[in-house]
Amino acid sequence: MTQITLVEGDITDQQVDVVVNAANSSLLGGGGVDGAIHRAGGPEILEDCRRLRASHYGKGLPTGRAVATTAGRLPARWVVHTVGPVFRVEDRAERAALLASCYSESLRVAVGLGARTVAFPAISAGIFGWPLEDAARIALTTVTGTVADEEVAGALAEVRFVLFGSDAYAMFEQVRLELGQRS
Repeated sequence: MTQITLVEGDITDQQVDVVVNAANSSLLGGGGVDGAIHRAGGPEILEDCRRLRASHYGKGLPTGRAVATTAGRLPARWVVHTVGPVFRVEDRAERAALLASCYSESLRVAVGLGARTVAFPAISAGIFGWPLEDAARIALTTVTGTVADEEVAGALAEVRFVLFGSDAYAMFEQVRLELGQRS
């Protein structure tokens, strides 16, 4: 059974097989989590991302999809890049499905790599403006459902949410309790 854990901290410090990057569609770095991962991981990540852009993703990585690169200097084996949706009230349901896809597709890519441990940030909850409580509910519900799926079940030992700041950690913990999930 996969353990789902919450920690407050810096995702670039996590010693896991896969660190998930809340990337922008260009895959070429940016702000927030994306910038931090590119800075800490070094030029190897950017080189892999450029190769992906040149070969398969000339127009960028579509929202809700996931793709893997080296982790460079990070204490992980791989980075799985996923593009979260920007929050908009008028088409929230469609965008919520894309946000859920970020988590499920990232886990499927991680399992395909042979990963046993995965660390996620709160995708789209930063500069993409997704309300934190809703982002936490989508993340926790999707990950719980995905690790129970027969394609993924038993493959992962731990999925860790690495939350930047006490407010994000507290919100994820509150939502986890509301969903009846155990620590």
